[in-house]
Amino acid sequence: MDLQDYARIVWRRWKFIAAVAALGVIGGLMLGLTTAPRYTATTQLYVSVQGGDTTDDLLQGSNFTQKQVTSYTKIVTSPLVLNPVIDQLGLSKRADDLAGSVSASSPLNTSLINVNVSATDPAIAAATADAIANQFKDVIGQLETPADGGSSTVKVSVVRPATAPVDPSSPNLKLDVALGLLIGLALGICIAILREVLDTRVRDADDVARVTTASVIGAIGYDEDAPRHPLIVQTSPHSQRSEAFRRLRTNLQFLDIADRPHSIVVTSSLPGEGKSTTALNVAITLAEAGSRVALVDADLRRPSVAKYMGLEGSAGLTTVLIGRAAVEDVIQPWGNGQLHVLPSGQVPPNPSELLGSTSMAQLLQKLTDNYDMVVVDTPPLLPVTDAAILAKLTGGALLVVGADKLHRNQLGESVGALETVGARILGIVLNRQARKQGDSYAYYDYAPGSSAGGKPRSKGSSSRKRKRRSTGSRPSGAQSAAAQEPVASGQPTHQPSSNVFPF
Repeated sequence: MDLQDYARIVWRRWKFIAAVAALGVIGGLMLGLTTAPRYTATTQLYVSVQGGDTTDDLLQGSNFTQKQVTSYTKIVTSPLVLNPVIDQLGLSKRADDLAGSVSASSPLNTSLINVNVSATDPAIAAATADAIANQFKDVIGQLETPADGGSSTVKVSVVRPATAPVDPSSPNLKLDVALGLLIGLALGICIAILREVLDTRVRDADDVARVTTASVIGAIGYDEDAPRHPLIVQTSPHSQRSEAFRRLRTNLQFLDIADRPHSIVVTSSLPGEGKSTTALNVAITLAEAGSRVALVDADLRRPSVAKYMGLEGSAGLTTVLIGRAAVEDVIQPWGNGQLHVLPSGQVPPNPSELLGSTSMAQLLQKLTDNYDMVVVDTPPLLPVTDAAILAKLTGGALLVVGADKLHRNQLGESVGALETVGARILGIVLNRQARKQGDSYAYYDYAPGSSAGGKPRSKGSSSRKRKRRSTGSRPSGAQSAAAQEPVASGQPTHQPSSNVFPF
């Protein structure tokens, strides 16, 4: 991952990062408000060497004390100094406990020692600091006394006695809040990056490119209203999703012009990714462009085409495959007459055997000879093998990928299943993709004749228009009530006649 990838992650998950940072601020604030205040008293000591009349003696003594001061700072917190202080002040602490609130330091290149003592009571802090300074003087005098007797050459003087502090040294509310913010930001960014690394869901074309070299030839935006209006190109022909299906149709028409497929399988990896609604809308848009299209519901596990399109589904593909009817007897026209739909028929006990039979191959060949395009809706690839079987019999497979639903390893398994049987992958359709800010396709929906100048309509206006369509006038390409409501059942828009079918 490069810097741009990290920036993209931060931008995508900025709300989560901001929430964690806010929790850090709240945590720092609560810590500052609930922590008992502590006061720090400071006393300063000066270490010198006695004796010596010449300049060299004085210089050597100065160098000696600067070197010794570092060791002296360690002695300040030793039991040799602190135990007498505890006895003198009557503190209910051990030397180790008192050492935790005492610190000693020496400024660089000096013979000074600063002793800091913190306590909840400012007077106790000052008294303890002074007691430590006095006891430290005695200890150093004893340690530096010559072995042959005489007085110590090292002298420790108190140059700044401790005074009771007025303001507490901790907590520092501003510092605690700032630290909470920094910790929250760092933690939020780390968690966001970790979630991104561990999250293998497919969201965009870049995620698809990590798995397969197949091109993304269509991207359909997410619409929470889509399940109630599966035939979006009919119920809302001027919406963004309808235009996305038309772009997909155009891309299909330009696939391998020299060897353009005349039959395609539309499938997905898992149920619920939108492969059936994609097949329906692709077939409708192809028919709108003037092509003769046959839509075959080959999902013999959970057929849905007849229900969505309001057609009679009791007789259909399975009826033809077992020889009880001819295809021209059960295929049904829909819409403008350019689209003919072959429902699934009765659900058989052996779907894979039927779809892989010679009868199915002959049926597909017959439909391909008589239609410009044959669109076959099939079951998902991972649960069953039906789609892979049919993809081998047709011109290729259109693989629908549900954004934020499918994982990269599942997409890889689906691509592998198609490649194993030698099926051609025509392209990937990224469905339910979340719209991004600044998306170049996020134009306003429009309606012909809405104004004299064709003034664009806003998104909210389009939603109101869709609601009016569901109860009022219907589009010319879908006159049946079932085209508006997928759960309804009814008769085909056009009744079969001897001159309707191209057989």
